[in-house]
Amino acid sequence: MKYNSVLKAEFLYRKNRFIAICKKGFKLLTVYVPNTGRCKELLKEGTTVFLTYNDNPNRKTSYTLVAVIKGDKIINIDSQAPNEIVYEAFNKNKIDLGFKYGIIKREYTHGDSRFDFYLEGENKKALLEVKGVTLENNGIVAFPDAPTKRGLKHINGLISSSEKYLTYILFVIQMKDVKFFTPNYVTDKNFSMGLLKARNAGVKTLAYDSIVTRNSIEISEKVPVILEETWNLDLQRN
Repeated sequence: MKYNSVLKAEFLYRKNRFIAICKKGFKLLTVYVPNTGRCKELLKEGTTVFLTYNDNPNRKTSYTLVAVIKGDKIINIDSQAPNEIVYEAFNKNKIDLGFKYGIIKREYTHGDSRFDFYLEGENKKALLEVKGVTLENNGIVAFPDAPTKRGLKHINGLISSSEKYLTYILFVIQMKDVKFFTPNYVTDKNFSMGLLKARNAGVKTLAYDSIVTRNSIEISEKVPVILEETWNLDLQRN
């Protein structure tokens, strides 16, 4: 996935969940933030960020914040990116689900849930939900960075579908060079315990990291997953 018209700027502050103020030279820019998570460890005053520019007159702001520099990492925070790069990766057979899939459908409804992907092949049918991960501390990455009732609903939907489908939840880590993925028990214990319940019901949890540049992101390699509360860390501390 590639972005057009990317420029470097300095993050100043977040006005609300969707809007931030950044600075380019002496010019202040009103910027759309495509991520409703807290991102407190990323969006700090003075942080270098990357913005895309779009001159569509129907937009409230011409700029969108898509990536952040944290230490030696570029972290993509675009919440639309994970689904896009997973779709690209499926079409290149880069994600191992344990079977070869030839049919790929997006936004698939089953029961009272809508899942990101439906896949079919080798007489097998699968449902898969995607979650983007931006929270990192010392190489450990976790989800969520804010409580998510919607995320728990997706888990329960996968559990209830497990008798008829192969079921997966795929965490897309929107950065490179991490040690492992774990649920964030500190921030959302219900979601984290839900992942354990899902595993016991047959839902498979996968995590892949990403190659991120200032103007692109793509799926890279599988990352180890630890679902137990062994690493009960406050990942949003400095």
